[in-house]
Amino acid sequence: MRWRGGRRSQNVEDRRGARMPMGGGLRLGGSGILLVLLAAWLFGANPLTLLQILAGGGSAIETSPDDGYEQPAPAPGGATDEGAEFVSVVLADTEDTWNEIFASGGERYAAPKLVLFSDVVRSACGTAQSAMGPFYCPLDQKVYIDLVFYRDLRERFRAPGDFAQAYVIAHEVGHHVQTLLGTSQKVRDAQQRMGQEQANALSVRLELQADCYAGVWAHHAHRARQILEQGDVEEGLGAAAAIGDDRIQRQTQGTVVPESFTHGSSAQRVTWFRRGLESGSMQSCDTFAAGSP
Repeated sequence: MRWRGGRRSQNVEDRRGARMPMGGGLRLGGSGILLVLLAAWLFGANPLTLLQILAGGGSAIETSPDDGYEQPAPAPGGATDEGAEFVSVVLADTEDTWNEIFASGGERYAAPKLVLFSDVVRSACGTAQSAMGPFYCPLDQKVYIDLVFYRDLRERFRAPGDFAQAYVIAHEVGHHVQTLLGTSQKVRDAQQRMGQEQANALSVRLELQADCYAGVWAHHAHRARQILEQGDVEEGLGAAAAIGDDRIQRQTQGTVVPESFTHGSSAQRVTWFRRGLESGSMQSCDTFAAGSP
């Protein structure tokens, strides 16, 4: 992926190494986090809520950078190392792309902020640990990511490559687009009137649309700035497949429970990301109108 030398976003907030008040709650290790995530998958609970309850509030936990990059002097746009620079450039590219798409429809795009953190972070949606992976919080309209996730994406999920990493950011920005369009709120309102299985199915459609929007970004970014190189599309599709609910459940609990899916299967995620990538059209991303996503 061609990204070096690109514009850096001014919307990056670097909280790595910061102290965060957590309270006298339970401090979870890696196995404890996995148990919380497993419980969330099995019972359809929000893992952010579970972790927040266990974390409590009050004392401070010291966090330190663990992203594998050197830490030179601060660079423009909040990027202080290669990993942060990459994130900043990709975020800037999503800003340019969605600015153009919204403007073409007579609307104004309000860009999200992206928060870099280490180990644990507090958002308006609750307290999260890095083992949960990147996430978007609609309440503060921020994307959160611990760069250690990219190591996990490469080594644990076997999805290497810079475009695979860019897809992750573009997916979370896709959730921001849904927030601006009011889609996320409509889904949350509808879920309040549903049983858990139906609510999960609606969550899958929301996530698959964010995958499709990530593809729309890549389509327009490449057409405008030729960002894609040979093998990049395969990297993105590989990342989409690697984080499907079926694959993650098989790895963590040994069985697959489709009724508990909240993000979609590997095949579904690949299909919708490809659809956005090939069409470049937001209209092609209506996962809610599809009979079966």
